[in-house]
Amino acid sequence: MNKALSKLLVVGTLGVLAAGALAIGRPVPQRAAGELLAVSAPPAPVSSVRTDTIHSGEPLLAVLQRHGLEHDEANRAIADMSLIDARRVRAGTQVTALVHPDSGVQNVTFQLAIDRIVRLVRNGESWMEVEETLPWTRDTVAVAGVINSTLTGAIVESAVQFPTSARTELAYAIANVLEYRVDLSRDLRVGDSITALVERETAPNGLVRTGKVLATRSKIAGSAIDAVRFDDEDGESQFYDAEGRSLRAGFLRAPLEFRRISSVFGSRKHPVLKTWRKHNGIDYAASTGTPVRAIGDGTVIYAGWKGGYGKTVEIRHKNGMVTRYGHLNSISVRNGARVKISNTIGKVGMTGLATGPHLHFETLINGVHRDPRAALKDVSGEPIRVADRDAFQLRRNALFADLTARVYAMQDDAANVAIPGMGIGPRARTRAVGAGN
Repeated sequence: MNKALSKLLVVGTLGVLAAGALAIGRPVPQRAAGELLAVSAPPAPVSSVRTDTIHSGEPLLAVLQRHGLEHDEANRAIADMSLIDARRVRAGTQVTALVHPDSGVQNVTFQLAIDRIVRLVRNGESWMEVEETLPWTRDTVAVAGVINSTLTGAIVESAVQFPTSARTELAYAIANVLEYRVDLSRDLRVGDSITALVERETAPNGLVRTGKVLATRSKIAGSAIDAVRFDDEDGESQFYDAEGRSLRAGFLRAPLEFRRISSVFGSRKHPVLKTWRKHNGIDYAASTGTPVRAIGDGTVIYAGWKGGYGKTVEIRHKNGMVTRYGHLNSISVRNGARVKISNTIGKVGMTGLATGPHLHFETLINGVHRDPRAALKDVSGEPIRVADRDAFQLRRNALFADLTARVYAMQDDAANVAIPGMGIGPRARTRAVGAGN
């Protein structure tokens, strides 16, 4: 039995040794040298991005240093600039730097405008500039509004596809189109309507702004006023009515670009003398310093102090009409000077018999006062030239067809009450229809 046990132990020991030998003799898998290096190599350094804005009063040298450039290389970068004036970079400008952990700042990007960037790129020991203009996308929007108080209020309420600030600018742009035909501070009535076909521009970052006003169709104080933008063969843009007469007439309808009338033509109680007197003009309330413009071409026949009018300018126009601008804070023209329509002739003030800053405006024909609203009404512009007439008619028809289609698309089936002259229900008054709607 002892012999058998000894034999069993010897056989088991030999089996273990044989298994170990087999394991030791098994071939080792081969691996490429590149695989061994890939595993052992440390990860590549990653560049970082630093973004900030220029602080008020901060010099450009400090900006570059704050973004990782040494003093000397920041000076070299500024010396290599030609697209950026280091003395005029505005506070709030966004600056982005790409920084490598080993080699330092690789480039610095200045967002100078929504659609314009300038990038400083390291080029060895020097720097080179790269300018990029970012494209705006453009589509067309129709806006329809009803006057409840002011044009600005109507557009701000209705042009919902524009940010609020852009809506105000749109109202001003429409006012500029109509300023030869309508005094928008005086002629508007509650219930009047204005529709407009407008370009909408969108920046790469999503910012929206107003583009060109292409056409407007308005009903103001019972009168229809159409306006069409047309570019002639020389590339000049101008607005014409539906018959092809220029809206750029011989006279503006009001002497202030931004205006609000505080009293009307006729009898009133004088605010200083406290007596009832005939008020021979229109008062436009405005802050001191607001520019006053000549309503038409003419010659200055008086510039100076004129009793209760205070500092005053009088202009005789080509048709013999005289316009008077009173209570000015300052005068920008002299006697005998020739002025063009829209030229600034002074600034709003409260000189003479005035209780607050405003412009007193009068029109005189043959020495007799006339209501400015009547004296300046229906002054038609020049007709479009014959060579452009056919092209204008095609443009007019296309724009008004587009405007009409978009405006009708704004109607709500549940709204049955129409905007006067437009056929737009009240629920559509606060909508703007774009190309994708």
